[in-house]
Parts: sequence; C-alpha cells; structure tokens
Amino acid sequence: MRTVQRPAVTALLAAAALVLAAGCSSGTAPRPDGGARPTPATGSPGASTSAPAADLPPPKGSVKVTRTVAQGLKSPWGVAPLPDGGLLVASRDEGTVSRIDAAGKQTVIGSVPGVKPGGEGGLLGLALSPAFASDHQVYAYFTTESDNRVARMIYDEKRPAGEQLGAPDTILRGIPKGTIHNGGRIAFGPDKMLYAGTGETGDRGLAQDKKSLGGKILRMTPDGQPVHGNPEADSVVYSTGHRNVQGLAWDGANRLWASEFGQDTWDELNVIGPGDNDGWPLVEGKGNKPGFVDPVEQWKTSDASPSGVAYAAGSIWMASLRGERLWRIPLDGTKPLAPPEAFLTSTYGRLRTVIATGPHTLLLVTSETDGRGTPKPGDDRILELEVT
Repeated sequence: MRTVQRPAVTALLAAAALVLAAGCSSGTAPRPDGGARPTPATGSPGASTSAPAADLPPPKGSVKVTRTVAQGLKSPWGVAPLPDGGLLVASRDEGTVSRIDAAGKQTVIGSVPGVKPGGEGGLLGLALSPAFASDHQVYAYFTTESDNRVARMIYDEKRPAGEQLGAPDTILRGIPKGTIHNGGRIAFGPDKMLYAGTGETGDRGLAQDKKSLGGKILRMTPDGQPVHGNPEADSVVYSTGHRNVQGLAWDGANRLWASEFGQDTWDELNVIGPGDNDGWPLVEGKGNKPGFVDPVEQWKTSDASPSGVAYAAGSIWMASLRGERLWRIPLDGTKPLAPPEAFLTSTYGRLRTVIATGPHTLLLVTSETDGRGTPKPGDDRILELEVT
C-alpha cells in the first residue's frame, strides 16, 4: 500500500470531500470503503455478483501458443479484428494502418494524417464501428502536434493499397498529450458506445481535474457526444483519477475492466463504474481511502506495467510491458477467484495488446520495437493463444 505525494492531512480531507460531493447524487449506493458509485446505466458495469460454482473458471489456467499470426511488425499498438478473419494493425511510430490477412500477408492500407509520433505518443488504439458491415468506419486514437484525439475513417478495400483509408473525421479533440502517459486504448462496449482510456501526461493534477480529459476513462456516442448515463450529462468523462489507462475490456456480465500504470509501487487492474474516482495522484494501489475506489488486483511495477486486457475463459488476461508476461486473473464476479498467474514470462519480451477472439482464444501482440525493448529477428509478432 502506498500513497504518492500525500498532501497535508487537511488538504487531503478537503480533496476527498470534494470528490464525495461530486460523486453523490440521487440513486447512488454506498460502497464499503465509504465512496459511492452511481446506479449503472444500461450497458454499464453492474453490481458484483458471484457466479454459480459450475460457471467459475479453474483456479489454475493454461496457455498454449498455437501459431504465429504475423511477424516483422514495427511498433504495433492497436489491433482491430475484421469480420472476414483479417486484422487491422496500427503502427504507433509510422502512423500507418496495415491489414493482415488470414495467411499472415501484410499490406499497408493507409496513413493517418496529422499523427505526430514521439515518446509514448503516435497512432495508438483502433476500433471498428459497431455497424462496420454497413458503414466501414475505423476509429483511431492518435497524438497530433497539439493534442490526442479520436477520429474515424472509411475503409474502402476497393481502392489501391496505401490509399484505402478515407480522410479522418475527428469526433473528439483536446485530450492532453505528452511525451509519456497518452493513454490510447479505445473500444466499443456492449452498449455500442465508444470508450477511451487517457493518461495525465505526467501532469498529475489533470487526473482529478474534471474539466480535463486527461487521466480519465471517456464514454461517448459513435459521433463523439456525451452519453445518457454518464456522471455529468454534458461531459464524456466516465471515471476519473487515472494515471495512464492502457487496457479496456468487458466481462460476461458487461462489467468494464481497465488496466493502469502505477508509478513506483503498484500497477492496477480496476473494475470501472460511472463516476468512479480511482484516486491518482492521492492514492496508488489499494489505499482504503473514502471517496476512492481500490483496484481489484495490484502488482509491483517490475512485474507488470500493464497494457492491453481481454476477457476469456472466465478470466481477465493482462499483457505486461516491463513485466514481459501475460497475467491471468480468474474471476468470481468482481473478485479474484485465485491469485494471478503469470504465463510466457520473458519468452516473447514486452507484451502490448491482448484481444479475445473466442471463448478460449486470444491474440497477443508483442512490443519489442517500441524503443524500450530488445528486438530479435521476427519482432514484433502477433501470436494466437489457446487458454483455459
């Protein structure tokens, strides 16, 4: 347990009081830690319930690498599976999107104009529109000269290779950018709304500043507008108090899970509800502070530095960069069923993205060419895994 840069007691109590005041409204239910979580909107994380014993995952799991889907990728970050079995992959540092077909062939389909790579910024998360079959829209989160933003582009396979992405239509701009902590993960939820994880760019105060989009999880319509059921009707901010959200996934009960970088002591896996405040920079890890929501699990930063997360086989699977391993967290509702298990430790290096493609199958993306790894021949790779 560790509190980072703890202010004077009076200042902390005042900050906690402000958070509680902001988070309380009619229809809120008290939490055991003294905080409050607003009643979830349709499609939002629900109450914690335990599953019948027959539906629970085993305490111990397994991971088998079944094949290498692609290799030789440069700074891969976001990945979006296509309906035909292919993949779209974003190159953070090159600002390009490539298609990988079922045979592993790679084709650059286009570049995203305005991408300004640097540090941890560049072309980051990708997501397909829920109506992709009819609108052919691809969403991207990326860093520009002035900010981070979310845009959508039409993917037209009939155009020549390299020219298949249409002009970006920016749906949200003004997310703070920095050399570090740009967030970047985007995903459409079960409610068909777009969620985005952002970072506080190293400016810690942004995480608690409700007027800033930094250090937040955002929830918006496919057009980038605030959604009914958000904590504030005119805001896309869904939860606050985050340092650098890198992974988003929903479990079988449509609860939202997110991974987050700690600073020196604790990395986090959180279950997210509307209006939650996860505490950064006043709390790192499990602080048991009124008004702040503790993580479900935490890790030493040397063991994790988490990026993408996915839900499969009754567990959350979490890719780790510095930790160079894939973590399995078996769940009973919102509680861990057993201690986390580590797989593939130091086998493939830094791990960036993990995506569920079936009840027991995952795609895992390595990140050795991001400037912090030690690339080997064939890096970076996308691996297919069979998991239990």
